[in-house]
Amino acid sequence: MRPLTRRRLAIFRSSKRGMISLVLFGILFVLSLFAELLANNKPLLIWYDGGLYSPLVRDYPETTFGGDFPTNAVYSEPELQKLIEDKGWMIWPPIPYSYDTVAKGEGRQALQPPSWAHLLGTDDQARDVLARLIYGFRISVLFGLVLTVLSSTIGVVAGAVQGYFGGAVDLLMQRFLEIWSSMPSLYLLIILASFIQPGFWVLLGIMLLFSWMALVGLVRAEFLRGRNFDYVRAARALGMVDARIMFRHILPNAMTASLTFLPFILAGSVTTLTSLDFLGFGLPVGSPSLGELLLQGKNNLNAPWLAFTGFAILALMMSLLVFIGEAVRDAFNPRKVPT
Repeated sequence: MRPLTRRRLAIFRSSKRGMISLVLFGILFVLSLFAELLANNKPLLIWYDGGLYSPLVRDYPETTFGGDFPTNAVYSEPELQKLIEDKGWMIWPPIPYSYDTVAKGEGRQALQPPSWAHLLGTDDQARDVLARLIYGFRISVLFGLVLTVLSSTIGVVAGAVQGYFGGAVDLLMQRFLEIWSSMPSLYLLIILASFIQPGFWVLLGIMLLFSWMALVGLVRAEFLRGRNFDYVRAARALGMVDARIMFRHILPNAMTASLTFLPFILAGSVTTLTSLDFLGFGLPVGSPSLGELLLQGKNNLNAPWLAFTGFAILALMMSLLVFIGEAVRDAFNPRKVPT
């Protein structure tokens, strides 16, 4: 490991707020990746009549466990549970509901306040809020990560081409960026989403049209400065191709400043997806979504746990990402001294 890298890591570790935020965000994200093991309406394992079954991996007909119908087993049915328990046992996830499971039972199940059965209550469609929160957190973070990587890649390439070649290339791309960035992106996203069937990849493509400009100006400035360095002129005089000079010699220096913006770009991507879901132009109806949870909180003021849950998870997520971004910024600050 290079001394400069060790110094940056030491500065990052010296930020207690940044380290705690990184650890906490990492724990939440890793747990959400295994959402099916934490919240599901299917048992993790079933031991029945001397055989071991895994409903998470494979669907089994009801007749496998002594039922009458050849359709897929519904493990929440009391009759089927009794048939299985008579000849074996089941291991359930900690939360026996998936994001789309409708809670059944005696009494009113929709908008049920927090209880031992539903730790964060149920929404207006009698679905467990905690289960939807886990799945919604995973979708939001994965969406933000993919969008951040793709938009940053396009922005870095565009800024590198502008700054390295300059002249007419830089002038034309600057005019295009001025026109493109002046468009009301949120309204255009809403208009496009209303014409096209919403989905994860469709929304990602639409948002990518406007999110790639975040790093263009920064990378362009670094390449405008770096293309006049002596080692770049020497490489060009030796006949090295432009692409190798750009991405092998200048880009590492430009990425030093660009990396500090990535946590903030991720936070902005999650916020945009939440806004679209809140307005009804985001993920398909029924998908676990933080924006949809906030919308339910607005429409059901008599169920305050919905609004409080949505606000709390978004505030926590944004705070953690901002604190991580501040720690990364300090790590790449040449004037910062490890403590």
